[in-house]
Amino acid sequence: MRETYTARAEMPVELTPNGTRGANLPRPLVKVGLVVLNLYTRLRGAPLLTLTTYGSRSGREHSVPLRYSLDPTHPGAWLVVASFGGTARHPAWYVNLARNPERVRVTLDGRTAQVRADSLSGAERTQMWNHIVAQAPVYAEYQRKTDREIPIVRLTPVAG
Repeated sequence: MRETYTARAEMPVELTPNGTRGANLPRPLVKVGLVVLNLYTRLRGAPLLTLTTYGSRSGREHSVPLRYSLDPTHPGAWLVVASFGGTARHPAWYVNLARNPERVRVTLDGRTAQVRADSLSGAERTQMWNHIVAQAPVYAEYQRKTDREIPIVRLTPVAG
């Protein structure tokens, strides 16, 4: 079963089902992993943005560094992948984004922008998946580890 949360009709974020198998990331490793990911991607020159969401359970803001790709079909938009290292479940930021889509911001190069988040599906998702994997082959490995379809989200700055 898929849940769709919409704050406005133009902001669909689809919370797709978790998988039944995937990589096993112990909880303490997740926090350490974010620090290591941040450092590793910065040293390798991979593009990072900071995504800020509103916690669906905590009611607090949460920020996480994420690798992104520029969207070749929507100039000015970013693509992020909810891979969570190929685990069977979605990362918390993705669940937060789906449940509170009106409270999402991106910080990049010292500038912060409110964004609209859209789940990609079908042929569009396939096209963008291939685009992303060409830049970061590790995502193909993550997909092999899990049976869930790893979500791709387009983040588009909102004017105003």
